[in-house]
Parts: sequence; structure tokens; C-alpha cells
Amino acid sequence: MKSLQELVRPNIWELEPYSSARDEYKGVDATVFLDANENPYNSPVNRYPDPLQWEVKEMLAPVKGVRPEQIFLGNGSDEAIDLIYRCFCVPGVDNVVAMSPTYGMYKVCADINDVEYRPVQVDQNFQISVEKMLAATDEKTKAIFLCSPNNPTGNRLNNKDVYTLIQQFQGIIVLDEAYIDFSSEPSFLAVLDKCPNLVVLQTFSKAWGCAGMRLGLAMADPKIIEIFNKVKYPYNVNLLTQEKAKEIITARFDVDRWIRMILEERGRLMASFATLPITKIVYPTDANFFLARMTDAPAIYNYLVGKGIIVRNRSKITLCDNCLRITIGTKAENTALLAALRNYPSK
Repeated sequence: MKSLQELVRPNIWELEPYSSARDEYKGVDATVFLDANENPYNSPVNRYPDPLQWEVKEMLAPVKGVRPEQIFLGNGSDEAIDLIYRCFCVPGVDNVVAMSPTYGMYKVCADINDVEYRPVQVDQNFQISVEKMLAATDEKTKAIFLCSPNNPTGNRLNNKDVYTLIQQFQGIIVLDEAYIDFSSEPSFLAVLDKCPNLVVLQTFSKAWGCAGMRLGLAMADPKIIEIFNKVKYPYNVNLLTQEKAKEIITARFDVDRWIRMILEERGRLMASFATLPITKIVYPTDANFFLARMTDAPAIYNYLVGKGIIVRNRSKITLCDNCLRITIGTKAENTALLAALRNYPSK
């Protein structure tokens, strides 16, 4: 890869980050805090949280198989996605390349940051072409965005292709693994130490059942994490979120149980879905959702809305014409969906 200094925006490389009160003392077991203009009453939320969330990172690191200094915690994974642009891409000059279709926030953040976004369409099996991805890059391409398992298609990318891109691209590879806990394939975190240009995104929102908590992870070389920490807002993860994160990390057996139940229901729901006369194709998935091509997705979507059942109509997305994206719910929710679809009026 290029050197980190070549990749980082010059003004960010030279940036002197804001120094919060909680950053300015280390290794002291303090009991009196008169440094941050806080209200001394209403403990514990009267105090600013740890700006670098070290307790959470130290608990999370062994779960993820990384070191605490390799972890960035943000306000959802979207904060980390936005930081890629803010740290590496000069507005109006640099560009990024991404697979298509994929998670929509990559392009939204590109547009917000005035960075050219270059989508490269996947093949009919929803797999990337390494050659086409690299051909879309130039000397101003700072990052390539990959999502595996991908949203909205649900499939895992070919590991060999991902690793080839990591090795051959000179910039940052952003690999979004939000749904990795539902996949039979291992995470790329296992090779993180060998890949200084790799940023792996994960989240508490999916398998961990904490979407309302808004806590995302970026894991990378410590030097990249240092850049993120320079640019992020000082107290980007609030105290309540940090405390809840520690609580859920200690409840790993619950998370594992949820994953097993979701995978069991995924198999049942997909098999039943395939028997519906209004279903054309149920695509393979490694996520907690699946994509299905229907006879008339917009009409079926509206019918389900009328029944109080909400799925996602992805018909306007590249390669997803007439497709619905179905999230795996509880057994009762999935059964209600199937019952409604079995009663869908035939023409």
C-alpha cells in the first residue's frame, strides 16, 4: 500500500486534535473531578464518558481476536464510514470505488463529503470482479468499499477475491462485515495484522441485538485507528451506550443463542418461501435476511403493508428488479408473514 501519510488528507495529517479534560491525565486513581465544568450532582451521567472507551475495548478485544488499540468505536458503523471520507478523501479531488448493489450509506457519505463515488456492478451471482474493481481505480482513488455478507443481496463475497484486492490495491480496503455472525465463513479479522490497509467494520446492531444503542466498530492497524481518533468528536459514544455495551459483552451466551435461533428460522422461512407460487427465486444468504425475486414485488409489498407486515422492497436497486428483502424475525413473525403471503390474491 501507499504510506499512510500519502493516503491521509494533508490537513488531517497535520491536525492537532481537541484535547478533552479526560485525555489529560493518565494513570491516576482520581476521586475529585474539577476539570471539565461538569455539574457535581446527578451521578453517574453528570460526568463525561471515556472519550476512547477503553473499558469497552478491553472487554471486546478478546471476543473479536484483536488488540484494544486496533478498535475504533463509533455512533453506529455509519460514523466509521463517514470517517473514511473525512480522513482520507480530499473533497472534489479524490474518489472511492464500491461494489454495486450494496449498502447505500457508502454513496450518501460520498455525496455529503463531495467525493466521487464509482460503483462497479457485481455479476449475476452477486460476486465482484477483481479486474473490474481495480480498473475503476486511478491515482486519486483512496478507498474501495466491500460488503460481505452484502446488503441487500445477502451473499458472502469470495474470500480469495477480497484478499487479492487487499494485496493489489494501494489504498484503503473497507470491508463491511455487519452480518458476519450469521455466516459460516470466518471474519477477515484473522488476517488484520497482515493487512495494514484493511479496515473491517462490524456492529452491535445485528447479531448482538442492539440496533437502538447505535454502536459500531472499525478494526484496523493502530495507526489508522489513531487517525480516526484525531478526527472523531471527543465524546462520540455516550456513557449509557458504553455501559450497555459492557453488559451485552458479558452476555455472549445470549447472543450465541439468538444467532442459533435466527439461523434455524432462516432455513425454515427460506424453504417455505420457495414454495410460494408468487416466488420466482430465493437467493442464498449468509446474513439474517434473504433476497427473493417475486412475480410483482411492489404489489406484494403494498399488500403486506396493508396487513401490518413490513418488509423491504428493493425493486429499484441494481440487479434487484422485483425483489423483496426479508429480515428473519421470531418464529411467530415469520409464520405471520407466510400466512399472509399464502393468502395473497391470485390474478
